[in-house]
Order: sequence, then structure tokens, then C-alpha cells
Amino acid sequence: MSGIRKMGSMAVGTAMVLAGTLGFTSTLSAKEIVIRIGSGHPPTVVYAGLMKNYFQPELKKAIESQTDHTVKFIEGYSGSITKVFDTFEGIQNGVLDIGGFCFCFEASKLPMHAFQIMLPFGTMDPEQSVTIANNIYKQFPSLEKTFQKYNQTMLARIGDGGYNLGTNFAWKELSDLKGRKILGAGLNLNWMEKANIGIIPVTDGLPGWYQKIKTGLAEGGIMFPSAWGPVFKLHEVGEFYTTIGFGSITWHALNVNNRFWDRLPPEVKPIMMEVAERYSVQTGVFNKIGYEKDMEWLRKNITVSDLPASVRLDWAKRLKDWPQEYANELEAKGYPANAILNATLDEAEKVGYEWPVRYVIE
Repeated sequence: MSGIRKMGSMAVGTAMVLAGTLGFTSTLSAKEIVIRIGSGHPPTVVYAGLMKNYFQPELKKAIESQTDHTVKFIEGYSGSITKVFDTFEGIQNGVLDIGGFCFCFEASKLPMHAFQIMLPFGTMDPEQSVTIANNIYKQFPSLEKTFQKYNQTMLARIGDGGYNLGTNFAWKELSDLKGRKILGAGLNLNWMEKANIGIIPVTDGLPGWYQKIKTGLAEGGIMFPSAWGPVFKLHEVGEFYTTIGFGSITWHALNVNNRFWDRLPPEVKPIMMEVAERYSVQTGVFNKIGYEKDMEWLRKNITVSDLPASVRLDWAKRLKDWPQEYANELEAKGYPANAILNATLDEAEKVGYEWPVRYVIE
């Protein structure tokens, strides 16, 4: 935080000290806005890298060009301030002013927000995924309002690359997966459990996957290609990657602590929201471009297999009843799960996606 400048008036000086304790350094006409921003993931992960290399510089440029304020960032990536499991709580208690996190680690607090996970084998196009999610949030304001209970406001939805299956063994049929220990996170563990294939689901945050596979506690995981390749180097312990196409899921968020948000100058808030909206779009754009590059890298360095559509369809059919089952559980708890899932199915079709199995949600 910048130092307090000396002024001739004690009253002004006192005001400035108070402002400084709230994260801003003031002059008579402007403030330096200090933002603690970070994620449990490193910037080599697409969304965290875009936070650092797109959202931050674009926000600083926009605020400083459109107002008299300046911006300074205190960065906390790679778990240096909060780990992947507790970033949501870090935003809530103000350890971070702005943070990026995955709904996968907040299943009890945010059960409805992972609605795309509840419809496996959706679009593998990250741009389509982000568009679908953004449209659902517009239709159902209660999703964003939920964050107010946790002292934070949603700035942006964040898309991921398309999920496939990486393993340390070759496989061609679903029966080859019986008894295998496969990693996932949160709700996507149900893609394995509810399909009744005989897979043994294992859960852990992505930074712990390498060691689990290396030591035999797991034999693979449902993951997008960037993590299986040079980012987390999972290919070193799992030399097989199979394109099954579970879908590109938008289930991360960029949120801001409400105490920090409420203290921002009013002219800054719409600027931050506009930059955050552009950032959300870029998570889809970069993941789409990155998917092709990462798949090309994997094909050159390990064994990549493209499953026939029949195997993908077999897995999807095995899961055809699970979306309704889970929706019933959420409906019993007061969530509009049926409406949100049906709207998600419709929005996917509006962008041109054809479901392998058209889930029926009543």
C-alpha cells in the first residue's frame, strides 16, 4: 500500500489515513485503488493467467484512462494467499479483494451453480459453454444473489477447456475401466459413480493429481488437455489421453469481496463490471484456441486415442437418469433445478449443439 502524502490540513490528513486503512490512498481529487487479487491455481492455468495478463492490465488501463484514480495490484496466485479449496472463503472474509475459484469445491454452499456438470456430454466448445452459462445467469438472477450470503458479488463466469479422460493405461471399451481409480472433482465424480461402469472415483484438487497417479492412489482423471500436458505435466505419470468429450464446463467464477466493492468509488464499479464481462468472454476464446494447441502437443508426446461415438453414447445413456435424480434432490431443498437444467438444454441447442442423449427433466 502506498504511503500517505502530507497535507497542510490535519482534517484532510486524518481523512487520508482513514482511507488508507480501507485499502485506498487518497488525494483531494483521486485515490490509488489497491486490489489484492489471486487464485489457488497458478497463472499457467488459463483462467488464472487471464486474470493476471488480461483482467488486471485491462482494468488498470480502463480505470486510469476514464477516471482520476490509479490502480495497484497485490497478487496472490499459485496458492500464495489462498489454496484452491479455500479461495471462496478467502474472498468472503476479505483475505482477497478479488478471487477466481471453482464451484467444484463448494458443493454444499453452491449446489445449483454447477448446472452444466449436471448435464454431461455437453458442448466441447468453450465459447459456446460461456455463452450458455451467461444466458442462464441472466434468466435466473437467484444464482448471482446467492453470493451475497457469502459477502461477495459475482463479476464474471469462467469457462474451462473440454474434458476428456487421461490415464496410465490404454482402454477402448467402458468395460476396460472397471475397477480403475479415476480422479475427478465435486459433481463430476457422479459421471463415474452413476454410470455403473465399476470405476472407483477419487477426489483431489488438481495440484495433487500428479502425486496420486505417480504413487498408484489413482490411475487417471477427467481433465482438459492443457493440464494433462505441459501445465501440470500429468502426461509424465499418465501416458494415455482419450478424447471422449464430457463437455466444456463453465463452473469457475471471478468474485469480489462486498466490503471492498462497497468502498469503491461509484464511477469505478461499472468499469470493473465491463472489463469482467470481456474477461468472461476471453476465457472461452482462449480455452478454445488452447484446446487445439494442447491436443496437438499431446498427440506428439503421448498416446492419444479418439473414442468412437458409440462408446461416448454408451456412457451418456448410462447417465440419462442421473440429471433428473439430482434435480429432484435440489428441488426438495428449494432450488429451481428443473427449470435451470431445462433452460440449459435449450440454450445449448440455441447455439447449435446436439446432445448425444437429450436428457428429460420434468
